[in-house]
Amino acid sequence: MAKPAKCISVDQARQLQDNWISTRALEIERAQGNVDTREFFYTVDELQEYLDYVKELSKKQKIDNPGIRIYFAAYDDISDDKATVFLAPTEGATPSSNINYNIDPFNKSIGGWPPKSY
Repeated sequence: MAKPAKCISVDQARQLQDNWISTRALEIERAQGNVDTREFFYTVDELQEYLDYVKELSKKQKIDNPGIRIYFAAYDDISDDKATVFLAPTEGATPSSNINYNIDPFNKSIGGWPPKSY
Protein backbone atom coordinates (compact mmCIF):
# COMPACT_ATOMS: atom_id res chain seq x y z
CA MET A 1 0.00 0.00 0.00
CA ALA A 2 1.30 3.45 -0.87
CA LYS A 3 1.70 6.12 1.78
CA PRO A 4 -1.28 8.51 1.77
CA ALA A 5 -0.58 11.87 0.10
CA LYS A 6 -1.46 13.88 3.22
CA CYS A 7 1.09 12.21 5.51
CA ILE A 8 3.63 14.55 7.09
CA SER A 9 7.07 13.77 8.45
CA VAL A 10 7.78 13.09 12.12
CA ASP A 11 9.76 16.34 12.22
CA GLN A 12 6.81 18.29 10.80
CA ALA A 13 4.49 16.71 13.36
CA ARG A 14 6.87 17.63 16.18
CA GLN A 15 7.04 21.21 14.94
CA LEU A 16 3.25 21.47 14.74
CA GLN A 17 2.92 20.15 18.30
CA ASP A 18 5.65 22.52 19.52
CA ASN A 19 3.85 25.43 17.83
CA TRP A 20 0.60 24.53 19.58
CA ILE A 21 2.27 24.24 22.97
CA SER A 22 4.18 27.51 22.64
CA THR A 23 1.25 29.54 21.29
CA ARG A 24 -1.74 28.07 23.15
CA ALA A 25 -1.00 25.65 25.97
CA LEU A 26 0.26 28.22 28.48
CA GLU A 27 -2.71 30.52 27.90
CA ILE A 28 -5.12 27.64 28.33
CA GLU A 29 -3.37 26.60 31.55
CA ARG A 30 -3.63 30.17 32.88
CA ALA A 31 -7.33 30.40 31.98
CA GLN A 32 -8.20 26.96 33.36
CA GLY A 33 -5.93 27.07 36.36
CA ASN A 34 -4.52 23.66 35.47
CA VAL A 35 -2.91 21.68 32.66
CA ASP A 36 -5.35 20.57 29.98
CA THR A 37 -5.11 17.52 27.77
CA ARG A 38 -3.78 18.06 24.26
CA GLU A 39 -3.77 14.61 22.75
CA PHE A 40 -6.54 12.10 22.23
CA PHE A 41 -6.37 8.35 21.72
CA TYR A 42 -8.56 5.97 19.73
CA THR A 43 -7.66 2.49 18.58
CA VAL A 44 -7.48 1.86 14.85
CA ASP A 45 -10.39 -0.56 15.26
CA GLU A 46 -12.54 2.11 16.95
CA LEU A 47 -11.83 4.61 14.20
CA GLN A 48 -12.43 2.03 11.47
CA GLU A 49 -15.72 1.01 13.08
CA TYR A 50 -16.88 4.64 13.09
CA LEU A 51 -15.75 5.26 9.51
CA ASP A 52 -17.55 2.10 8.37
CA TYR A 53 -20.68 3.28 10.25
CA VAL A 54 -20.52 6.70 8.54
CA LYS A 55 -19.99 5.13 5.12
CA GLU A 56 -22.90 2.72 5.58
CA LEU A 57 -25.40 5.30 6.84
CA SER A 58 -24.24 7.87 4.28
CA LYS A 59 -24.76 5.39 1.46
CA LYS A 60 -28.33 4.79 2.70
CA GLN A 61 -28.82 8.56 2.44
CA LYS A 62 -27.40 8.55 -1.10
CA ILE A 63 -24.22 10.32 -0.02
CA ASP A 64 -21.42 8.64 -1.94
CA ASN A 65 -18.39 10.47 -0.59
CA PRO A 66 -18.85 11.71 2.99
CA GLY A 67 -16.20 13.56 4.93
CA ILE A 68 -15.28 13.86 8.58
CA ARG A 69 -14.85 17.17 10.37
CA ILE A 70 -12.93 17.17 13.67
CA TYR A 71 -14.02 19.67 16.30
CA PHE A 72 -12.22 20.86 19.41
CA ALA A 73 -14.55 20.71 22.40
CA ALA A 74 -14.51 20.71 26.19
CA TYR A 75 -16.35 18.95 28.95
CA ASP A 76 -18.10 21.21 31.43
CA ASP A 77 -18.88 19.40 34.63
CA ILE A 78 -17.49 19.13 38.14
CA SER A 79 -15.61 15.89 37.52
CA ASP A 80 -14.18 16.80 34.11
CA ASP A 81 -13.40 20.16 32.54
CA LYS A 82 -10.76 18.94 30.10
CA ALA A 83 -10.54 19.41 26.35
CA THR A 84 -11.79 16.76 23.97
CA VAL A 85 -12.47 16.33 20.28
CA PHE A 86 -15.35 14.85 18.39
CA LEU A 87 -15.68 13.67 14.82
CA ALA A 88 -18.71 14.76 12.82
CA PRO A 89 -19.69 13.31 9.45
CA THR A 90 -20.36 15.64 6.54
CA GLU A 91 -22.64 15.38 3.53
CA GLY A 92 -19.74 15.65 1.10
CA ALA A 93 -15.99 15.61 0.69
CA THR A 94 -15.16 19.32 0.61
CA PRO A 95 -14.29 21.64 3.51
CA SER A 96 -17.52 23.55 2.87
CA SER A 97 -19.72 20.42 3.02
CA ASN A 98 -22.58 20.60 5.50
CA ILE A 99 -22.56 18.54 8.67
CA ASN A 100 -24.68 15.41 8.39
CA TYR A 101 -26.85 15.77 11.49
CA ASN A 102 -28.54 12.44 10.69
CA ILE A 103 -25.45 10.51 11.83
CA ASP A 104 -24.22 10.75 15.41
CA PRO A 105 -20.79 12.27 16.07
CA PHE A 106 -17.94 10.23 17.60
CA ASN A 107 -16.33 11.08 20.96
CA LYS A 108 -15.22 9.32 24.15
CA SER A 109 -11.51 9.28 23.44
CA ILE A 110 -8.92 8.63 26.09
CA GLY A 111 -6.27 11.27 26.67
CA GLY A 112 -2.87 10.49 28.13
CA TRP A 113 -2.30 12.01 31.55
CA PRO A 114 -0.27 13.98 31.91
CA PRO A 115 -0.46 14.94 28.23
CA LYS A 116 2.20 13.29 26.10
CA SER A 117 4.12 15.56 23.76
CA TYR A 118 4.69 14.24 20.26
